[in-house]
Amino acid sequence: MGFSPSSSWFLHPQLHHVVSKMSFLDAFLFCIVHLVDKLGLWHRFPVLLGVAYLGLRRHLHQRYNLVHVGEINGQGYNTDEFCYRTADGKCNHPSDDSIGSQGSFIGRNMPPSTSQYGILDPHPSVVATKLLARKKFIDNGDQFNVIACSWIQFMIHDWVDHLEDTDQIELEAPEEVASGCPLKSFKFLRTKKVPTGDHHKSGAVNTRTPWWDGSVVYGNNEAGMRRVRVFKDGKLKISGDGLLERDERGVPISGDIRNSWSGFSLLQALFVKEHNSVCEMLKERYPEFDDEKLYRTARLVTAAVIAKVHTIDWTIELLKTDTLTAGMRINWYGFLGKKVKDMVGARFGPILSGLVGLKKPKDHGVPYSLTEEFVSVYRMHCLLPDTLVLRDMKPENVDKSNPAIEREIPMTELIGKEGGKAGSKVGFEQLLVSMGHQSCGALTLWNYPNWMRNLVAQDIDGEDRPHLIDMAALEIYRDRERGVPRYNEFRKNLLMSPISKWEELTDDEEAIEVLREVYGDDIEKLDLNVGLHAEKKIKGFAISETAFFIFLLVASRRLEADRFFTTNFNEKTYTKEGLEWVNTTETLKDVIDRHFPSLTNEWMRCSSAFSVWSSDPNPTTWVPLYFRSAP
Repeated sequence: MGFSPSSSWFLHPQLHHVVSKMSFLDAFLFCIVHLVDKLGLWHRFPVLLGVAYLGLRRHLHQRYNLVHVGEINGQGYNTDEFCYRTADGKCNHPSDDSIGSQGSFIGRNMPPSTSQYGILDPHPSVVATKLLARKKFIDNGDQFNVIACSWIQFMIHDWVDHLEDTDQIELEAPEEVASGCPLKSFKFLRTKKVPTGDHHKSGAVNTRTPWWDGSVVYGNNEAGMRRVRVFKDGKLKISGDGLLERDERGVPISGDIRNSWSGFSLLQALFVKEHNSVCEMLKERYPEFDDEKLYRTARLVTAAVIAKVHTIDWTIELLKTDTLTAGMRINWYGFLGKKVKDMVGARFGPILSGLVGLKKPKDHGVPYSLTEEFVSVYRMHCLLPDTLVLRDMKPENVDKSNPAIEREIPMTELIGKEGGKAGSKVGFEQLLVSMGHQSCGALTLWNYPNWMRNLVAQDIDGEDRPHLIDMAALEIYRDRERGVPRYNEFRKNLLMSPISKWEELTDDEEAIEVLREVYGDDIEKLDLNVGLHAEKKIKGFAISETAFFIFLLVASRRLEADRFFTTNFNEKTYTKEGLEWVNTTETLKDVIDRHFPSLTNEWMRCSSAFSVWSSDPNPTTWVPLYFRSAP
């Protein structure tokens, strides 16, 4: 008899049905991946072997974890005519103008949940109160600061937001936890279910543009784009103090204004500065460019800088291991590295030359979108602190390696319109330095900020909504409402072994006791969000391994499916100087230095602007990255 992967003795029994649907080659590759998983080895491998494992796993996810939702009804178009990022994300896919545009469907990485549990089983307020609510702030050490925390909101608001229904529903906390809930009940809008015209029957619509196009700065439709533009020299609106300009209502003028706070608005303002600096450079080099040409080209350049910073700076700090440093740099530059790619270009395919600059986009047969599961694993509100620790920058009081605390500002004073006023009083530089020196929260149980359980939410116009909400309980409800599988089913669909007992999830005895109290002995009932926060973490990872495997898939897809990071990532589209601007920008520190030349030199000791600024820089090692062994 020949080799039969589906009958291999070491396969987890609940994964046989997954393997049975694979081709023989994929089943064989899965057996390799699964064996490594069972032995818990991949993150202990030397860098080259670790990267090889991630390559195999990404291949499997590209084959079996991309699910399209909705009919494809777009039109063809002339790609030479639309050689720029449109206001609503249209005309990026090479043959269909609607894919990835505002109003397209949110996709999936797996089938909707088959769980028989009710949407209130167990009640979201019980889960939030007993397992998520912050008892005492748990920080993330020196690895990740409040700038890094703000950055992920900056990205999420660029990529995805669900269209809401007009139906309002109410969640009322059960008596057993009501005394521990800031809100005994709260009202919110359902996620709108829209007919898809395919076998899914209905799906959710994305009100953002899912491309990495900087819509968080530029807006995601024509009206939003016009609101932020000056219509002179290609530039965007910015206030005299370097922060966002505000309208007569006190609402910031930017590409996304929903649920904003001072740290989020600061990053929007920083990249408005970046865009305007690109415009100035282009106007000097190309005096014949009109306002529209300057705007379009500067947007391409700035969006690419944002994508690059996220790929080879933010993500590397989030997943602080040599293997992930190598993997993310391979995504952008390829195995041959930056020096070779700068000399000869993207000539040797995605492995050797990276995903950026491919001859044509790759979507692996599934039209590009972001997914429900992607949204779920990016639920990271535990990163938010309770207060912003404002640092004293006055010369006579300063120890620049660890500046003194001037005062602490409650986060509730930094959100919404009033938060914008508070941020303006503090000023850009003091806000940035203070955020840089403060560690953000850890993604773990009992660390969800309680001020977000009594939150004034905002609508897409930046206006306060009339009803306070409990975000911790709402996030549990949202996953169930949108058919995102619960933790064990999620892992099986993601080609991972499910857990069979609480001790496989966590070593924390108190956590196990409360998990049993909330879910009983029914492991299958465990909510995804709770499982991700309870899961044992790989050394150096700020997130769980389960969440990371969604990242592994989507981080590559955002680059390789985008025409402006592949076919059109060239001098003809970006200009020679625009492309050079992207190629010479490596980190957020580079962006900050461009606009505040002395700031990081004076106030930052560490290697990345996303680490706590007073921490030590990365140690120097003479061992080439690919030849390093696991710690």
